[in-house]
Amino acid sequence: MAATSPTPTPALTAERILEATEEVLRRHGPAKATVVDVARALGVSHGSVYRHFRTKAALREAVTKRWLDRTSEQLSGIAAGDRDPEARLRDWLQALFDAKRRKAGADPELFATYMVLVDENGPAVTEHIADLTGQLAGIIRDGAGTGVFTVPDPAAAARTVFQATGRFHDPGYAREWVRPEAEADFGSLVELLLRGLSSR
Repeated sequence: MAATSPTPTPALTAERILEATEEVLRRHGPAKATVVDVARALGVSHGSVYRHFRTKAALREAVTKRWLDRTSEQLSGIAAGDRDPEARLRDWLQALFDAKRRKAGADPELFATYMVLVDENGPAVTEHIADLTGQLAGIIRDGAGTGVFTVPDPAAAARTVFQATGRFHDPGYAREWVRPEAEADFGSLVELLLRGLSSR
């Protein structure tokens, strides 16, 4: 009987490295996780990791951006929809709150790790906020165009809505998201904001 050839090792890609980095961060935390740990988890030399990410800081920035981008991608489908802008805005804000709560509740160790990484990576956070407020501005602009919302500057209105709802998506408030009244408080705020955007 012919010998079977060994299963080929999957190619080392940036995505595989980032997935392994998440596992290492979950296991060791940001203070102790090293590039050597990531390489060991992948069964490669740390030089192989450095060929994709030139420094440890670059790797940490990339894994932070990947984490933030997941939320942006989830919300972009709602923002780009063609439904009533008021319903889209309500759904977008709810989806943002739900995504943040899910991250904080489902994997608290990794969530805490990412809070450290987010503090290190100002540009990634700035880009993330710009992307989210851009999505919001698009929804509000659609509403202004159809007369659903009455706002002279959709971009400014989007920044205001994002800041006003910060308690329900800023990770600094994560402990408050599990309070029994959190959902009702969130709903009341959204309705108040919608009334403000549509007031004549």
